[in-house]
Amino acid sequence: MPITLTPFTEEGCFFGNAWQVVDEEELARQIAVIALGYSHHVRKILEGTGIYDADYPADGVASAIQLLTVDGDDSSHRDGWLFQAISWIAAIRADPSARLAAPHMQHADKGFDGLQIEIDDATGRVKCAVVFEDKATTNPRNMITREDEGVWKEFRELEEGLRFTFFTAQVLAVIRTETSLNSDEAIKEVLWKEARRYRLSITVSATHSNDKGRKRLFKGYDSVVPGDLNRRRAETFHQDDIRTWLASLAEKAKSQISSGALANV
Repeated sequence: MPITLTPFTEEGCFFGNAWQVVDEEELARQIAVIALGYSHHVRKILEGTGIYDADYPADGVASAIQLLTVDGDDSSHRDGWLFQAISWIAAIRADPSARLAAPHMQHADKGFDGLQIEIDDATGRVKCAVVFEDKATTNPRNMITREDEGVWKEFRELEEGLRFTFFTAQVLAVIRTETSLNSDEAIKEVLWKEARRYRLSITVSATHSNDKGRKRLFKGYDSVVPGDLNRRRAETFHQDDIRTWLASLAEKAKSQISSGALANV
């Protein structure tokens, strides 16, 4: 596994994991495969049930390289896509049986950064839908709290029902990939506010990489999303120079694609 997870909990407020990359080359390889459009292969590898394809079509190389390349001088869109891919990998690492929306295949997407459907094993019914917000940033607290497009604003809007039709459409898209589920019955389950849950994943420096720092960083989460603790997930990834690190990771992924190193593994 390229990522390890260390659980943490702030009593009554949030719970989640601190991520650590332990195999950067493998992470770059998995991101390269996602960029090529084969996230289902990565999922099987993470589950331990698959291997890399020996013959990825060459037609996908140009678009994969484009996903991994900065357009102009602003790296934020490329970095955002990379972090979403890492978040998706971390979500499977946390729960190999998770039902997840596939990673986006463009830098700017109107959908949620990610979406997970949880199903009750005993009843076979949908238990909840988890909305992902994934933020690669050098100013995490500001990214969370800013009034124009901060994470708290996004979560408040969902709590208030302002994006509910969009939410149900996104949930249905994932549910329809689960052939055993009745779509109409499943969507009724997530109409209830308690069935809507949230997962905020964000890059941090040393300032916010311990218990005290995380408490400051996610302060107010329980006010924005009231109710049981399980509604408020928080994930952190510590890198002191996140832009440089993501740029290096992108180049490693591009090298994997261009060199043909993905084959025969």
